[in-house]
Amino acid sequence: MLRIGLTGGIGSGKSTIAKIFEVLGIPCYFADEAAKRLMNEDLELRNQLINHFGEQAYDANGLNRAYIASQVFNNKEKLDLLNSLVHPATIRDADEWMKRQRSPYAIKEAALIFETGSEKWLDKVIGVYAPEEIRISRTMTRDQVSREEVIDRMKNQLDEEKKMKLCDFVIHNDEQQPVIPQVLELHVRLTKLSGQ
Repeated sequence: MLRIGLTGGIGSGKSTIAKIFEVLGIPCYFADEAAKRLMNEDLELRNQLINHFGEQAYDANGLNRAYIASQVFNNKEKLDLLNSLVHPATIRDADEWMKRQRSPYAIKEAALIFETGSEKWLDKVIGVYAPEEIRISRTMTRDQVSREEVIDRMKNQLDEEKKMKLCDFVIHNDEQQPVIPQVLELHVRLTKLSGQ
């Protein structure tokens, strides 16, 4: 079975593309959702977060997301620290999940694949490309945030053009080219590559 990464900058539409692959019967691992789950369920990770961010990192409902966000917002050192704790746990979890899949290929959808070195555990990486203005607009609408907040988030991600050059395949989600035919063509190619 092939291990496929699916990445793209904030607002590129990678989750939507992943859902199209799911409709085709391809299992998808959503790294962001998994990270949120692991921060509550993985005891080792939970203890590390408490050690580094204090008891306030958790409340009666689990992870205190507002508190953690306030700690890492505009603080690159603390954001890097958070990522250095969460990413290895997510990579381990994704690896275990991949081993359980029985399809020709499985997808790991994650914003930060090259940034975390995850590509080392993947056979191929698909990039989802959208122009910056479209990405900003989509994210502002989806997350109800300002343009400035979206641009701040983008600064924590690898430049989109560089990221796409590192990918083996690129899906253009630019509101000009329909994405479903691109996904279907890639599905056929990946199924053949897998030898199944």
